[in-house]
Amino acid sequence: MHMTLRQLTLFKAVAQHLSFTRAAAELCLTQPAVSIQIKQLEGHVGMSLFEQVGKRIFLTDAGRELFLACEDLFARIAALEISLNELQNTIKGQLKLSVVTTATYFTPLLFKAFLDLYPDVHLSLNVTNRKSVLARLASNEEDLVIMGQIPEHLHVTPHKFLENPLIVVAPPNHPLVGQTNISLTRLAEETILLREVGSGTRMAMERCFAIYDLELKSNIELGSSEAMKQAVIAGLGVSVLSQQAVISELAAGTIKMLDVENFPLKRHWYVAHLNDKKLSLVARTFLEFLLNNARNIIQKNATSD
Repeated sequence: MHMTLRQLTLFKAVAQHLSFTRAAAELCLTQPAVSIQIKQLEGHVGMSLFEQVGKRIFLTDAGRELFLACEDLFARIAALEISLNELQNTIKGQLKLSVVTTATYFTPLLFKAFLDLYPDVHLSLNVTNRKSVLARLASNEEDLVIMGQIPEHLHVTPHKFLENPLIVVAPPNHPLVGQTNISLTRLAEETILLREVGSGTRMAMERCFAIYDLELKSNIELGSSEAMKQAVIAGLGVSVLSQQAVISELAAGTIKMLDVENFPLKRHWYVAHLNDKKLSLVARTFLEFLLNNARNIIQKNATSD
């Protein structure tokens, strides 16, 4: 066989997306160029790798076998690249991260500072909800993950690197704005906007209310901190959010922080990896960078604002 790495790269992209169009877009190529390479690869293999049913394509048995071989091959190439970088003691190569959506309000500052120091690092970033981050962590798809709540069911090594206080927020015209030491019992009477089940913020709220035997009731659930902020601004209710997520709104006065007993809830951001994960030099360097610099970078940015 005379298949090339380029052909295998294109095949792997098409197999992952089950779409020539999406694979072409991902690799910045035209669809005809991808189709030609796949046809040539099928000629080398001597069998069809995809079959079309209606408007959809599927892997054939030969395609599935080749896809498994591709995954093994590219994993070995990635491991070789890591080993060579280790031998050269150079900080370059791919860094694979998953980050919960709420962390996007501050992590870009950290990524920018890190990449300024190490411009040869290629950041592969996946931003998603906590459930998906945990799934990617469990399947060893990432080097590191950033989240606010460490899972109890996974064997992970967490590193605390930044404070993450949770505060109660309300629209500026809410009757509780300006009141002091509001009780949780009084807060429970309000319409409380909640994140989706499984969210770290929601779990923290549920534990706080459970301590006082209070039920956390709401008929409004939202899937992101941005949606929560807009709902609070619109007057749909009050909510609990990471203080870092509402810095701009607090400064502009479009959202107000309520003085509620036991708040802010003291939490932290963690960077974590599987216990038996062997971190690459790039991943170890990023981990050390977060532990040593994250707090100062965030504080410096807050002061400049």
